[in-house]
Amino acid sequence: MRLSDLHYDYPKSLVAKYPAEPRDSARLMVLDRKRRTIEHRIFRDIVDYFNEGDVLVVNNTKVFPARLYGRKEKTGAKIEVLLLRELNAESRLWDALVDPARKIRVGNKIYFDGGLVAEVIDNTTSRGRTIRFLFDGSDEELYQKIEEVGHMPLPPYIKREDEPEDRERYQTIFAQETGSVAAPTAGLHFTPELVERLKQKGVDIVPITLHVGLGTFRPIEVEDLTKHRMDSEYFTITEEAAERINRALLSPEHTVTAVGTTVVRALESSISATGTVKPGFGWTDKFIYPPYDFKIVERLITNFHMPRSTLLALVVAFAGYDFVMEAYRTAVQEKYRLFSFGDAMLIL
Repeated sequence: MRLSDLHYDYPKSLVAKYPAEPRDSARLMVLDRKRRTIEHRIFRDIVDYFNEGDVLVVNNTKVFPARLYGRKEKTGAKIEVLLLRELNAESRLWDALVDPARKIRVGNKIYFDGGLVAEVIDNTTSRGRTIRFLFDGSDEELYQKIEEVGHMPLPPYIKREDEPEDRERYQTIFAQETGSVAAPTAGLHFTPELVERLKQKGVDIVPITLHVGLGTFRPIEVEDLTKHRMDSEYFTITEEAAERINRALLSPEHTVTAVGTTVVRALESSISATGTVKPGFGWTDKFIYPPYDFKIVERLITNFHMPRSTLLALVVAFAGYDFVMEAYRTAVQEKYRLFSFGDAMLIL
């Protein structure tokens, strides 16, 4: 498959700037791979597609306000910093993207609100920098300071200023483990009421963690997909989570449904010799594109993704190129809301 195969056209008016309210009132497109049918439902109807004993795997990562606005020392030039991940807690080292990058060189200091200061100590890519926070408190206190002055890192295709409400909007109800610079957006559609209905039906909701970094969203810049390299992202699957997932995986009556592409990548990066989920933690740079033989994930809940993206490549690998592209054409025709705050798809 080539990158150009993953292209489709859409009107900018379909890009959702805000989530549906309530969250579970978003539209749901249901793709049945065996029957090759497309249904149009509401997200809260998803309960109808689960039975007692089925497993729903969610990502419990929590987005932190990773976008900082500061000024360069001496010149006062405005600088935007997107924190990607902490490299060394003791040394206060972080991997970051800066904009405009041409104005920031090694040795420059950036001053943020609240007395927070960072120094650039290395160039990593054209926009990438390693920065060191000049901060005397504990690592926990540094995170608190970033929480105070930072902004939620909304995707660039959401053309509006971030708002205080985005700290809640751009967070799933499963969020517990801080570490993501983007939300696992398939989880944004769930409400406490919907989760309670699923539990009452006997669905086992199992949390795992994958901290979403730039790798998920870095543009593919090569036509040959085999030459694209993902940035590594950290994930954790506990022994209890693996046991609960494997119980359903090994049962012919029950299904394993992944909530989002991040869950898919974590699970498919943790396959044991027997073809079940292996507990553990580590980094994954797994890029899933056609053809791919899925070992763990049997069903998928996901959003509508940008053209020419690693996310769309994964969905195509899961449901088939022709079927997915037909679904996307249908979504545009039926005016589904697209991308992070948009509507959802359930692939059976």
